[in-house]
Amino acid sequence: MAPEPPPPPPLLTMSGITKSFPGVRALDGVDLEVAPGEVHCLLGQNGAGKSTLIKVLAGAHQPDGGHITWRGEPVRLRSPIAAMRLGIATIYQELDLVEGLSVAENVHLGHEPTTAGFVVRGRAARTSTAALLKRLGHPEIDPARLVGELSAAHRQIVSMARALSHDVRLIVMDEPSAALDPDEVDNLFRIVADLTAEGVAVVYISHRLEEIRRIGDRVTVLKDGRAVAGGLPAASTPTRDIVALMTGRNVAYVFPERPAAPPAVPPVLQLQGLARHGEFAPVDLDLRPGEIVGLAGLVGSGRSEILETVYGARKPTAGRVLVDGRALRPGSVRAAVRAGLGLAPEERKAQGLLMLESVTRNVSVSSLARFSRAGWIDRTAERDSSRAATRELSLRPDNPDAPIRTLSGGNQQKAVLARWLLRGCRVLLLDEPTRGVDVGARAELYAVIRRLADDGLAVLLVSSEVPEVLGLADRVLVLREGRVVHTAPAHELDEHRVLDLVMEGSPTS
Repeated sequence: MAPEPPPPPPLLTMSGITKSFPGVRALDGVDLEVAPGEVHCLLGQNGAGKSTLIKVLAGAHQPDGGHITWRGEPVRLRSPIAAMRLGIATIYQELDLVEGLSVAENVHLGHEPTTAGFVVRGRAARTSTAALLKRLGHPEIDPARLVGELSAAHRQIVSMARALSHDVRLIVMDEPSAALDPDEVDNLFRIVADLTAEGVAVVYISHRLEEIRRIGDRVTVLKDGRAVAGGLPAASTPTRDIVALMTGRNVAYVFPERPAAPPAVPPVLQLQGLARHGEFAPVDLDLRPGEIVGLAGLVGSGRSEILETVYGARKPTAGRVLVDGRALRPGSVRAAVRAGLGLAPEERKAQGLLMLESVTRNVSVSSLARFSRAGWIDRTAERDSSRAATRELSLRPDNPDAPIRTLSGGNQQKAVLARWLLRGCRVLLLDEPTRGVDVGARAELYAVIRRLADDGLAVLLVSSEVPEVLGLADRVLVLREGRVVHTAPAHELDEHRVLDLVMEGSPTS
């Protein structure tokens, strides 16, 4: 029997990488090895060092120590341009595209096609861009169209086309599926499979462990700036083991126990024939104190639009919203907030937080009137009340003066929830509450949300992750193309049933 051929030499080796910032050691001797044609998944909680490591790999940060080998040769990645010239491309979660430029101009930005030394911005750029888009399975994207007019999924394809416009051999993808629906995720995985079949390596970062199972070959886990495990098989390593490595403790990736039955009390929130033309058909819903109701559906099914209409950020074209039996003024956020509604929006950083302000100001911003004394804000009362609200949710660090931008995703979300607790909110509207939150912090958020409901808060929840909806909610409304196609207690549904309904369902009672 002939011996097995030796494995190919690593494409990339990072050895003993260290990086410090004032007061913080972000990387402490990290090792990472990536083989040609593999998908190597990088896992870790927020603050574990993932972002710093990929910025070192992208040439955006210079390491304080350690060595990098590329194709067997030692290299110094002195800039993003240097990394790109070697064949290393990075696609960040916050896509760095220029919305006012066309697809073709973005793809070739910084290395425009030239003829006889002159830049050619027209047909040549569009032709080469069209070829790249076809290679990625999206010939329908017009190279001449402005990037600002594209969907999130198509923008990501443009970022990939830009990477492939170089002779790329390794692509780093940071949370690439965060804004995609299941069909778009499937297409992303097809593209990754095609790239790896051509020998291109992928470093894939995601908080979604089910994605790691589907797409990953090997896993490296970071914790507190160290690689606590490297080269684990992605498909066969138990989830509990990965979570324990990430958090340093055995965290059951489970949801809090739900009550046996919803409270037998009158509804606090009612939707009666609520609709918006072109977005969602009439919805009827009664939501009781202490109950969590989930909205499940694909992107574009009307989930977020329903939440925003309930909150008054959109005006309905039919129907009404009632709180304690009294109709709210349509399209009025002020009326909704005064009635006791609070929204934690999907785009937390852009829509829910004041990123340049402190934790205190982010928590108190919806309740400033209660701290006003003759036109002046009582800063001590504001700070003390905000701190009491954040301590109730175990926000870390316990520092009300900390800039909100320095907190992890999970703690930023706790600050948004604390804002509505301080306001005396009675109905909490949650849109993608754990987006960008690591596994350990998710478990904490799930416990917080369930505890708030147990204390009498009514919760209306939207999530693109079906297991999250089924695990948290007491009752689920399944949406398809703007219509409620099924309503049932969460314990009567499973993920396959919900996916069947959102893909092929028809309205049922």
